[in-house]
Amino acid sequence: MEKKLKKLSKKINIYLNNYLSKFNTSELILPMKYGLFPGGKKIRSKIIFDIGKIFKVKNKDLLTLAASVEAIHAYSLIHDDLPCMDDDKLRRGKPSTHVKFGESTAILAGNSLLTTAFEILSDKNFKVDDKIKSKLINILSRCSGQTGIAGGQYLDLSYEKKKVSIKKILNMELKKTGKLFEFCCIAPLIIKNNKKNLNSFSKIGKDIGLLFQIVDDLIDYKGKTKFAGKKTQKDKKKGKATIISLLGYKNAVKYANKLKQNIYKKLKAQNNNANDLRETINFIMERNS
Repeated sequence: MEKKLKKLSKKINIYLNNYLSKFNTSELILPMKYGLFPGGKKIRSKIIFDIGKIFKVKNKDLLTLAASVEAIHAYSLIHDDLPCMDDDKLRRGKPSTHVKFGESTAILAGNSLLTTAFEILSDKNFKVDDKIKSKLINILSRCSGQTGIAGGQYLDLSYEKKKVSIKKILNMELKKTGKLFEFCCIAPLIIKNNKKNLNSFSKIGKDIGLLFQIVDDLIDYKGKTKFAGKKTQKDKKKGKATIISLLGYKNAVKYANKLKQNIYKKLKAQNNNANDLRETINFIMERNS
């Protein structure tokens, strides 16, 4: 699995580097690339390719989708790390973008990566129908803004040091993490105009996103900074509202396992076509960084 992720990561990074090189005269390109490269494991992109394999979507179209998602993800991490947000000084094993370039530059670099995602999807070289492009941009916008990542981050900060119900925590984590995973699961189907499976893969995407976030919280709770590439044990110090803070570590692990099994049940109809996706889900569950 690690080899597959590295191979995919290299492909996406080449695409993004070539795309951004067109704008090398901009002073923001350097901090943008710093926040974007070398990037994480590209699990969101792997899911795009896994779904694309099931429904026979062209690799070049999947690559465009993946590049746009990685730009969005990098923007969200740059902004999450800011002193006014989670105030993290380490990201992916190196100083956070605001530590390296300053807070104002990090904000502008993050904003620019956000808009880059939509530039990529609207680019003339993305050879899909304009109606499909419009739909993809619309959905990714909702997954990134107040109903998605930004809204989830707002709730995450608002819930600090407060007793919050499991319903509210799940809603927050769905927005903060689940919505982008949902996009990864449905975008290949939108390209194929596959309305039949759209609803089921929308639910699968949300569940995968929730599973990813719970595992991320488990890593923060018990993981080591050396392996995680970011500071750990910070959620408890900040009084973050998580499944762990509400249910405890052991019950959070049980919750994650149950969620994984539910995802597998939903994938049963795809038979062996979804083996790559199952492998990715298993990797999410077992990762330590």
